[in-house]
Amino acid sequence: MIDMTEACGRTADLLSQVRDGQLRAATPCRDMDLGALIAHIGGLAPAFGAAARKDFGPLTDTPPQLGDGPEADWREVYPSRLSALAAAWRDPAAWQGMSRAGGVDFPAEVGGMIALCEVVVHGWDVARSAGLAYDVGDRELEALLPHVSSYAEEAPIEGLFAAPVPVAEDVPALDRVIALTGRDPGWGGWVR
Repeated sequence: MIDMTEACGRTADLLSQVRDGQLRAATPCRDMDLGALIAHIGGLAPAFGAAARKDFGPLTDTPPQLGDGPEADWREVYPSRLSALAAAWRDPAAWQGMSRAGGVDFPAEVGGMIALCEVVVHGWDVARSAGLAYDVGDRELEALLPHVSSYAEEAPIEGLFAAPVPVAEDVPALDRVIALTGRDPGWGGWVR
């Protein structure tokens, strides 16, 4: 079990810094512009919150729909959705048994790690696209590295990860996590 409060708060804070004029900006995430990526975050938060509560239904039984952009009130609504996501996964029962999201059943522990990965990696995507600073705690990265490594062995996985991007062995842990999800840690000219 890992507490997602910081990860969700960090991503919510990034969303508050995105300007309207940036919503059509390119992102490192597949073929999504920043507005579509933000909409995806706004949709995945309640879906994975429902997965934590084992509240199976429309939120957990269908793949996320990608629209053109976020809801009109996204600046107010999405941070609260991220907060609710973190709260749902703070319950130890969320990490036990089986769960579901996107119409896919999985061990709940795996679902929690997928939720954390979505929040952290898409937070990175938002930061890169909007030119914002982004730093992730060591504890989160230590939890994510084996998770994304296990998927990278099978990548590309349609709808999840592209093939890993090769990086030097001595790059920071965040860069390794990002590269294992098929993203270039240097996307957008970012230099550490």
